[in-house]
Amino acid sequence: ALTVRFITRRFIGDYDPTLEMIYRHVAVIDGEMVHFEILDTAGQEEDSLQIEEKIKWGDGFAVVYSVTDRCSFDEVMRLCFLINHLHASPKRSAAAEQPPVVIVGNKKDLQFDRMVSTQDGENLSKALKIPFYEIS
Repeated sequence: ALTVRFITRRFIGDYDPTLEMIYRHVAVIDGEMVHFEILDTAGQEEDSLQIEEKIKWGDGFAVVYSVTDRCSFDEVMRLCFLINHLHASPKRSAAAEQPPVVIVGNKKDLQFDRMVSTQDGENLSKALKIPFYEIS
């Protein structure tokens, strides 16, 4: 839903969150046309090779968790470390910079179902030195 909203500027509530999709999108950012290929994972990879291949594919990452699901938040640190490790490997160019990464807490409007506090997200963000946002 987050990816579709970014591309279409509309919220689509009826979608299948278990389908993995690649979206292509063009946007003007700071006066420059940018071509995006966004891999919207289903977040249900069963083995580490699948996760590693997807991380190697990416040039930037939004690591999204639900504030109503503590388990999804608990995965954030592992994924951020994996991104850092795979993009710092000797097989990549020595001049290659670390890819941009942000942590995103989604569903902030569901306050009564919240299991992860804003403070938890901010603390993790500070510990990992990665920007953090909460959204709905």
